[in-house]
Amino acid sequence: MKKLISVVLAGTLALSLAACGSSASSSAAESTAPAESEAASTSEAASEEATSDLAGTTLKVAASPTPHAEILNAAKDILAEQGITLEVVEFSDYVQPNLVTESGEVDANYFQHGPYLESFNEENGTHLVSVGAVHYEPFGIYPGKSSDLENIADGAVIAVPNDTTNEARALQLLAAQGIITVREGAGLTATVNDIEENPHNVKIEEIEAAQLPRTVADVDFAVINGNYAMEAGFSVGKDALATEDASSEAAQTYANLLVVKEGNENDPAIQALFAALTSDTVKDYINNTYDGAVVPIF
Repeated sequence: MKKLISVVLAGTLALSLAACGSSASSSAAESTAPAESEAASTSEAASEEATSDLAGTTLKVAASPTPHAEILNAAKDILAEQGITLEVVEFSDYVQPNLVTESGEVDANYFQHGPYLESFNEENGTHLVSVGAVHYEPFGIYPGKSSDLENIADGAVIAVPNDTTNEARALQLLAAQGIITVREGAGLTATVNDIEENPHNVKIEEIEAAQLPRTVADVDFAVINGNYAMEAGFSVGKDALATEDASSEAAQTYANLLVVKEGNENDPAIQALFAALTSDTVKDYINNTYDGAVVPIF
């Protein structure tokens, strides 16, 4: 896969000439017309060269089936216009995608967030890096016996995930709604022991994350991972009373990444893939398909 220096130079020339033409008088515009025509021809030629440079290129990307493989498939046509064929290789586990990326069997993967990537590299001696973030799957507060976050009854029971990372996200979401306050600095390692203020005397009930959708009817509210909520048939956009904001620490930290082996992150075809994944076309696909359970972060 070749670097597309000619595209950048041609694009810069075209933009420079266009900018000059927009500020010049009509007579000046007439005098520069031949130059602009020549620049346009140069740009078109460079574009054709860029397409030929990438024509025949095949990118293999490892991904989990939902939503990652689906989102990749939504980007295929964009890449095809540049001569890139995208092959999506689906995996149901969270180990093999990184191993085949490290070995070079695939060119990239798309299934994981930053903390998992960092931990995997440390534990397995791999050399994988992020190209950039594409989406996050927000936590939401769902109604159970109660549905009014503004008027929570004293002693209301709120179910949260019982594993450290997800519990911290749940507590921070509750804090963002003013239901509790969490010790400053606790961040995404917060536990119930870090709750400093609890004006409604809510009872936090810790439950295994995958079981939370089944417990909603037995508690006042439940804070549920986006993927588990979606699998249980909840509409994140319609059913959740509150969700993590894209600017929140959790959303930024746990955004799902396009990942490659170190040294390949600036490869032109990989950059073209990332551009496709963060295009308006893919953004619209995500927003129209997942009903808030998957949110673009670009």
